[in-house]
Amino acid sequence: MLFKGRWRVDGFLGLIAVGAGLALAQLLASLKSGLNTPVVSIGNRVIDHVPASLKEFAIRTFGVDDKRALVTTIYVVVLILAILIGHSYFSGKRGQARAIVFVMMALAALASLFDAKASAVSLVPSIGAGGATIWVLHLLDNRNKKTETLTETLNRRDLLKTIGYVGVGSIAAMTVGNYFRNHASAQIQRLNIVLPKALKFLPSPPKDPALTTPGLSKLFTPNSEFYRIDTAIVVPNINLDSWNLQIFGMVKNPRQYTYKELTDRPVFELDDTIACVSNEVGGGLVGNARWLGIRLDDLIKEADPYSTADQVMGYSDDGFSAGFPLAALDGRDAMIAIGMNGQPLPLDHGFPARIIVPGLYGYVSATKWLTKIELTRFDRAQGYWVPRGWSAQAPIKTQSRIDTPIDASTVKAGKHVIAGVAWAPTRGISKVEVKIGADPWRAATLGPVLAKTTWRQWWIDWDAIPDKVSISVRATDGTGALQSSKSVPVAPNGAEGWHTVYINVAT
Repeated sequence: MLFKGRWRVDGFLGLIAVGAGLALAQLLASLKSGLNTPVVSIGNRVIDHVPASLKEFAIRTFGVDDKRALVTTIYVVVLILAILIGHSYFSGKRGQARAIVFVMMALAALASLFDAKASAVSLVPSIGAGGATIWVLHLLDNRNKKTETLTETLNRRDLLKTIGYVGVGSIAAMTVGNYFRNHASAQIQRLNIVLPKALKFLPSPPKDPALTTPGLSKLFTPNSEFYRIDTAIVVPNINLDSWNLQIFGMVKNPRQYTYKELTDRPVFELDDTIACVSNEVGGGLVGNARWLGIRLDDLIKEADPYSTADQVMGYSDDGFSAGFPLAALDGRDAMIAIGMNGQPLPLDHGFPARIIVPGLYGYVSATKWLTKIELTRFDRAQGYWVPRGWSAQAPIKTQSRIDTPIDASTVKAGKHVIAGVAWAPTRGISKVEVKIGADPWRAATLGPVLAKTTWRQWWIDWDAIPDKVSISVRATDGTGALQSSKSVPVAPNGAEGWHTVYINVAT
C-alpha cells in the first residue's frame, strides 16, 4: 500500500472521485436555467414530502438556516457513501462500488424529474456526476493491471499528481459553475432596474426609536436582515426577457403581463409586517418593510373572475403554490410587489415579483418568484402546505415580543429599558402591557404608527433590583381584543401565548 490505513486512503480516493462528480454536476447545472445539481434535486424532494411536524421542528431548531441544515445533512450522507465507494473499489469490490454510484445517480436523476420545469435535460447533471465519478475511480486505480491506461504505471508520485489534477479540475468546475450562477441574468438585470415612481408616496418614516433603544427591532427591517422561509434550496434565476405573469383559471379574460407591462401600471407603496406561520411566540420569523407594487385587486378585476371562484392561487417559479380567499381582496392593499425598502426585490425575497397580502400568513399568500395566478376554488385546489396539515385559512394572529433584555441573560441592578414589538396586521395595535415578576401589568409606551398593517415598537422603564425575575408581554389589537394567553403551537395555523423571558439581575 502507498499509505498506512487502508480505509483512510481508499476513503480519501473515494471522496476525490465523488467530489469530482459533484463539481461537474455543478458546472452542468449552471449552464441552463432550471437545471439543478443532484444535491438540490434530492433536497427538493425531501422538502416536498416532509411532514408538517418535521418542518416545524426544522424551523424551530435551525430557523432561517433550515435549508442549509438539510443540504449539510445530504452532503454528510454523500461523504459517508463516498468513503464506502472508495473502500469498495480499491479493495477489489469494483462491482459493489459501481452499484452504489449507479444507485446514487439513479435516485438523483429520478428526483430531478420532479423539479419545477423538469425535462429530459434535467437528467444531465446527475448522469454527468455518476459518469465522472466512475471515470475518476478508474483513473486513480493503480491496482488494475489489465487496462491500458495511466493506472498501469501509477506510483506514489503519479498518484499524488493525478489527485492534484483531479482536485484542480474539480475546483475549476465548481468555480466556473458558481460564477455562472452568481453572474446570471437575474443578478445583472436586477442591478439595472430603476423602480417606477409611486403616484402618491407614503410619508417619510419618523425617527426610529431603535436608534436610542439598543436591542429594539428597527422600525423597518433591513433587507439583509429580513427573515427568509420558503421551499427553494437554490434561489430561482429568472430572466426578465422571458418572464411573464399569467392570470388564468376561473376567469372570463385570461391575462398575461411582461415585467415592463406590469411596471408601466400605476404603483403604490405599502408599509406591511409579514410573518411566517412557523414563528414561535417571541420568535424572529417576522419583519416589517415598505413595499412597492401594483394593486392585485385591479389585476384580478381585469381578468373578471367567475362568481363561483373563491380562491386566488399563486405559483412560484420553483413550483411552490399558495392560495388565499378571493374575499381577502377587500381593499386591504394586496399587491404584486416589485420593490422592498426602496430597492428592487432582492433575489432571496422573490425577484422579480411576489404577492403581499396584509393580514395573512405567508404560507397561504406570499408567493415569491411569482409566475402565475390562478382563480380557482378551495374545493378544487390546495396550496403547497395545506395538504401537509396546515390550515387553508390563515389570518395572522396578534403577537408581541420582548426584544430586550434577552431571555436567560444577566443584567446589573439599576435602570434598564424593556422593549420590543407587537403586531396584528390589518387591525393594528392599541395597547401593550408588561408584567415584571409579581407586579401588576403596566402599560408600555408605544412607538410611532406607520399603518394598521405594521408592527409597533414599545418600551417601558425598569428599575431592576437583584433577583431572578420573569418578564411577560401582551398586546391589545385595534379592535380592543386582547392577545390570547393560551399556549398554542405553530401548527396548524400559528402560535399563541404571551412571550415571557427570565432574567437574572445581579448586584
